[in-house]
Amino acid sequence: MNASLPDFTRNYLIALRGHLKDEVAIKTLSAKELGLQAVTIGLETLDVAKVHEEALIAIVSHCETPGIRETMIRRAGLFFTEVLLPIELTHRGAREGNAHLKVMVGQLTQRTKELAESNRELVSEINQRKVLEDSLRASERQSSQLLERSRQLQEELRLLSRRLIFAQEEERKRISRELHDLIAQTLTGINLQLSILKARTVSDTKEFHQSIEATQRLVEESVDLVHRFARDLRPAVLDDLGLIPALQSYLKSFMDDTGIRVRLTAFADVEKLDNDKRTMLYRVAQEALSNVAQHAKASQTEVSICWRGNSVWMEIHDNGTGFQAGDGVTFGGQSRRLGLLGMRERVEMVGGKFCVESAPGRETTVRVEIPDTDIPSKKLRTGKSAKETPQSS
Repeated sequence: MNASLPDFTRNYLIALRGHLKDEVAIKTLSAKELGLQAVTIGLETLDVAKVHEEALIAIVSHCETPGIRETMIRRAGLFFTEVLLPIELTHRGAREGNAHLKVMVGQLTQRTKELAESNRELVSEINQRKVLEDSLRASERQSSQLLERSRQLQEELRLLSRRLIFAQEEERKRISRELHDLIAQTLTGINLQLSILKARTVSDTKEFHQSIEATQRLVEESVDLVHRFARDLRPAVLDDLGLIPALQSYLKSFMDDTGIRVRLTAFADVEKLDNDKRTMLYRVAQEALSNVAQHAKASQTEVSICWRGNSVWMEIHDNGTGFQAGDGVTFGGQSRRLGLLGMRERVEMVGGKFCVESAPGRETTVRVEIPDTDIPSKKLRTGKSAKETPQSS
């Protein structure tokens, strides 16, 4: 810009002098062309005003009369105005461009904000979709596990149903056989003795009394057999006297039959449980001890019923050889597996929890918990059958 300023100053002086003297014949730049030249070299209004002032002083300083100087200054002002017109037009365009640019910048800023908000929403949606996908995958895994568990339970139910049918048939066979072999024979003997008594004379008093005694013994044996059948099917003492006496009676017979010593401890208020729960505890203890007799090779067993943490707990612990316990139902041995499955079903029917702790070569504990049972007293009572029968050799 500085290199072109002298040329512009010189051109401005020549053009202004020609304008003031009306020297049309002199080839000079017009005011508009000077203005465009000023715009080209980057001059502002003040720069052109300074050039105009210097050129005007140089021209009017040679005028002799004030009137001519005043006329020249007025005409020079018009020339200066025409020179400034391109500059002003350029400034106006720049101002309009700046205003338009500001509008565009504002729109761009707003659009940028909208895009940023859209990006945030997109990121949030992506995160939500990821969470949803993770949840769906977890749900699929859980559904697969539940389906597998359902299949296992169906298989267990089929096995239990078969076991129950088989057990019912076996029990019917046993009762039928014993009724035929024992009670029927005993009743036949009684009938025979009565026939003999009917044929004998009344004079033979001693022999008559002996026959009566023999017949009475046969009747007593028949009554004992009927009582044993009834006790196996449903012990009357459980309904008449309660859980603890029923367990004491069963444990005495168990020890007499197996030689395995059993110690029973229980708190008296367990009798305040409803009939279904007391029956469940009795049957679980019965089945667990049956497993001990058949599989455990144990010498002693402990049965304890206590109050612990607002729940009734029963544990059957033996010192036998143990077995491989799985997830609660998968146990070694079909008979034992189904027996434990039946125990678990009994416990869960009354809202309880069932588990088994065992391993090969280790002791076994069968545990039953009946939670949220409202029993006020928690005093322990030791059963009388604890030490009645030692282990047989």
